[in-house]
Amino acid sequence: MSETLSLKTKNQTEGRVIRPSTLARARQDRTAKNVFFIVTLLPVILIAIITIALFLRALPILKAYPLTDLLFGEVWKPSTGLFGFKPFIIGTIWVTAVGVLFAVPPCLLVSIYLAEYAHARTRSAAKPILDLLAAIPPVVYGVWGLLAIVPFVDEVLAPLSDRWLGSVSIFSVNQPTGFGILAAGLVLAVMIAPLIISVVYEVFATVPNDLRNASLAVGATKWQTIRNIVLPQVLPGIIAAVVLAASRAFGETIAVLIVVGNVTQIPTSIFDSAYPLPALIANNYGDMMSIPLYDAALLGAALVLLVVILIFNILSTIILQRVKRRAWA
Repeated sequence: MSETLSLKTKNQTEGRVIRPSTLARARQDRTAKNVFFIVTLLPVILIAIITIALFLRALPILKAYPLTDLLFGEVWKPSTGLFGFKPFIIGTIWVTAVGVLFAVPPCLLVSIYLAEYAHARTRSAAKPILDLLAAIPPVVYGVWGLLAIVPFVDEVLAPLSDRWLGSVSIFSVNQPTGFGILAAGLVLAVMIAPLIISVVYEVFATVPNDLRNASLAVGATKWQTIRNIVLPQVLPGIIAAVVLAASRAFGETIAVLIVVGNVTQIPTSIFDSAYPLPALIANNYGDMMSIPLYDAALLGAALVLLVVILIFNILSTIILQRVKRRAWA
């Protein structure tokens, strides 16, 4: 004992660190592993708790009405006991689809440029800008949409569409106010652009340079290499990025709420106003709670939204895992 203490004192005196025993190190590793596992498990537990809580709170209306009546009902009049979600579900799909359609083509081109053509300094400059765009609060995008996009749609795009594409129902202008699906889609496209660009850029980086060099070595041009070699490799990853962006667009609330018009109807044109599910919940929760089943109906809408987003995220995760396995094969 006295020899151990003297050796410890000697080592401390000489500035050397005493290593713990093998048993103590194994105990530390096991403790760290358990702590990290519990912390990693918390998000999964939280999602399960939220889903169960929403289901229990929505249970009264699920018992009172068949699920098909709720999902496909077209009339929303809580005061008379009518809780049809269809206008809100259709409005959510419209806004999300328009936003994704506007965002995907330019984001793909930007990602290809950054991954295949851009100089390293250009990539370094682009990343902080993308991070900044992703960090801007949704309400700022909403105000920007109200001040810039809505007047642009009302004064420029709507007259042009009415003049050249008015005979096509999807482009007909029935409510010339500027507030509607097109304005919301444009705002959403800007909001989800950083996410799409970042994910697609990372997917491009998983393609081995040997494939590019082999293609260039046999005489293919840079663009031929990208089109015939790189793009087929990253196609599942691009699809996953689009699905992730769509799931993000599904849940956007404040920015969409400000510019979409919030009219309970089934839209038939991109210039029509709509009322997506997130806007319905944000606008009405806390009000009119004295109406029977109103609280359960809004939480049922939140449950529908959560289930749709979970499905989209699971699909995108499965696709991304396939991309990684292909890259490592």
